[in-house]
Amino acid sequence: MSTVASETPFTWPVRVYWEDTDAGGVVYHASYLCFLERARSEWLRALGVNQMALKEATGLAFMVREMQLDFLRAALLDDELQVTVEVKERRAASILFAQTIFRADGTPLLRAQVRVACVDVRRMQPVRIPADAIPGLDH
Repeated sequence: MSTVASETPFTWPVRVYWEDTDAGGVVYHASYLCFLERARSEWLRALGVNQMALKEATGLAFMVREMQLDFLRAALLDDELQVTVEVKERRAASILFAQTIFRADGTPLLRAQVRVACVDVRRMQPVRIPADAIPGLDH
């Protein structure tokens, strides 16, 4: 197990659309999961990781294993949000992320701890993360 300190969190912008909200224009709780997922996917893309190519070449994919969410304030229709991604810990077969969703004015709306596991998709079992799977990630 190793702890990985990010110098600056990766940040991905998100805008709230009607499809993300309930009838009152408040972001539906499950929509936050999509925002978090998009930011983690874009973090990987920014590191040069093509998830589909990784899956096709190795049969591996990253899947959410555990999630803790702290809803602080509500996001609303048309809000501009920033979603951060920080690697907090890397284990042999998993990565722990700290993620935060902020309104554009800097107000924190949600804090999350997300553990993803590297999984052999054919067997649906966790496996060691290949050393070259994520450039720059301490091994």
